[in-house]
Amino acid sequence: MTQGFRYLNQQDVMALGGTQAQAALDDVRDVVTLMRQQQAQMPPETHISLAGARGKAYALPACVGGRFNAAGVKWTAHRPDAHDGLPQAMAMTLINRADSGLPLGLVESAALTATRTAAVSALALRHAAPRPVRRVLLLGTGVQATAHLDMLRQLFPDLQQVSWWSRSTSAFAPDSENLPWPLVRITGLQHACAQDIDAIITCTSAAEPLLGTEAIRPGRLIIQVGYHEVTFEAIARATRVVVDLWGDFCETSAKSLFQMYRAGQFSPDRVDADLSHLLLDGWRPAPDDSVYFSSFGLNVFDIALAARVLALAQQQNTGTLLPLFPESFYLD
Repeated sequence: MTQGFRYLNQQDVMALGGTQAQAALDDVRDVVTLMRQQQAQMPPETHISLAGARGKAYALPACVGGRFNAAGVKWTAHRPDAHDGLPQAMAMTLINRADSGLPLGLVESAALTATRTAAVSALALRHAAPRPVRRVLLLGTGVQATAHLDMLRQLFPDLQQVSWWSRSTSAFAPDSENLPWPLVRITGLQHACAQDIDAIITCTSAAEPLLGTEAIRPGRLIIQVGYHEVTFEAIARATRVVVDLWGDFCETSAKSLFQMYRAGQFSPDRVDADLSHLLLDGWRPAPDDSVYFSSFGLNVFDIALAARVLALAQQQNTGTLLPLFPESFYLD
């Protein structure tokens, strides 16, 4: 076993199981428990402006104990004005040991971020849906939508059907033989919302809402993953509002729910449950509830997932080992 500071690129992360939905789900469950036990910290993010109208880079620190034993920071640069053919959002996560502070590695985090976000959606589908989920409508075809499609393939093979809609002409172009259920393209979003859909998952980059009050129906779950995809009126009509967490980020986040809060149209007292209530307290909606789930995206999950794949990389002696210190400095 070779110890040291490792760099893991996206191919390394995938080879180490970084996109396995069940492993990410287990990580998220454990972190929620550690947060309840006050063995995790997630201070407010900070950011700087980059060139361009909307360019920003965010530093998101967190620390989590237990089997992760990790302190780290996720550094994400959003490059909306870039035209170089590279991703518009680039993320790296730096991990240190939480007990000693020794640096462990740097992980390319785009795939990890999408995977942990989809894992949270899986928890919402299992625990926050008013009725058993049989038919899902997925909005978008980008990185997050693709990760959610893969999550549904891995964790929900018994669905009756997955439909998808996108404003663009792009498509998933999946290998249909690898999907355990029909994947149907929808052209009319309002028409799709009127159908027998148990859950709608929004994974778009929409700057203006796509879903209005027509999407709110008894027995249906709406999971908002993107920034501003649901109207205030639709959120107000939902009988239950669930979040991954309500934190200081409500003062700055572009998520629909937090914009609604800052506009004075939503009180935090209206939040019915968060992930800890779902996983640790057994909170569940009634069958005829209409549930809106706002997924902010907790960076403490990113730290946990990155720590797990780095531990596997050390066990398997993979990735790029960088000589920061003499070998004798590293602890078993």
